[in-house]
Amino acid sequence: MAAPKHFLQLNDLSRDELEHVFARTRWIKDQFKRYQPYHPMFDRTLVMIFEKQSTRTRLSFEAGMHQLGGSAIFLSTRDSQLGRGEPVEDAAQVISRMCDLVMIRTFEQDIIDRFARHSRVPVINGLTNEYHPCQILADIYTFIEHRGSIAGRTVAWVGDSNNVCNTWLQAAEVFGFNVHVSTPPGYEIEPERAGLYGDDHYEEFADPMDAVRDADLVTTDVWTSMGFEAENEERRRDFEDWQVDAEMMRLAKPDALFMHCLPAHRGEEVATEVIDGLQSVVWDEAENRLHTQKALMEYLLLGRVNP
Repeated sequence: MAAPKHFLQLNDLSRDELEHVFARTRWIKDQFKRYQPYHPMFDRTLVMIFEKQSTRTRLSFEAGMHQLGGSAIFLSTRDSQLGRGEPVEDAAQVISRMCDLVMIRTFEQDIIDRFARHSRVPVINGLTNEYHPCQILADIYTFIEHRGSIAGRTVAWVGDSNNVCNTWLQAAEVFGFNVHVSTPPGYEIEPERAGLYGDDHYEEFADPMDAVRDADLVTTDVWTSMGFEAENEERRRDFEDWQVDAEMMRLAKPDALFMHCLPAHRGEEVATEVIDGLQSVVWDEAENRLHTQKALMEYLLLGRVNP
């Protein structure tokens, strides 16, 4: 039995594989918009395991699997044996014998890595503390839809060096673009934690205004990610100069896009005039979670499919 292909970090797939996923995304999204059924996952089952709460991840995977003709089953660690101490390795052995795909949204990356090592079917990272590869898959596809190839472009990341930031840094290495990162002191990126091989594709800036200068895309996230709620007040103070506002966006290129993985806190990490402004593509970005993940599931389960 061949080892399954997993998507635990963005660089688990090569640039060629990811570009195939984007090509399939375009075709699958077009079918969806024209109300044309496409059911390659008939009689296939996706199990979704959630340790962290979710809106977009659950909806996009569950709706996506149904739209592909398959079924999706929701499991929470609160109401399964995983929440009562069953070893991850044992759960992986059992769950993967009863389904065709597994998506996990959890805390430590080690949990999903251990699960994948003992799974007989492909495992997808729906979010961990370290990485959010499905989000960046959708973000890059959204950029391509609006502006063409992202190769050679500049992405400005303003805010916390969290899992989304880490995955942007990985994507820069895979696709050959640059990331300008600006974080408050004490929140800088950790290259080893981000899984980086070098520093050729990113640069750090103490001043967020310098980071966004001439950027093609400006993106950010909440100041307090899930699991860090106890630091909320301290983070509000530390990040107050890292809000993406209209003044900051004016320093980027005139046709620069703004992205946010959502949910957003208007008046904190982003000004209302930016997220609801003409440069914002956050709603396209959110919708594209559905389409890119459908293409991803198709590729992991069926390999290269051509229309």
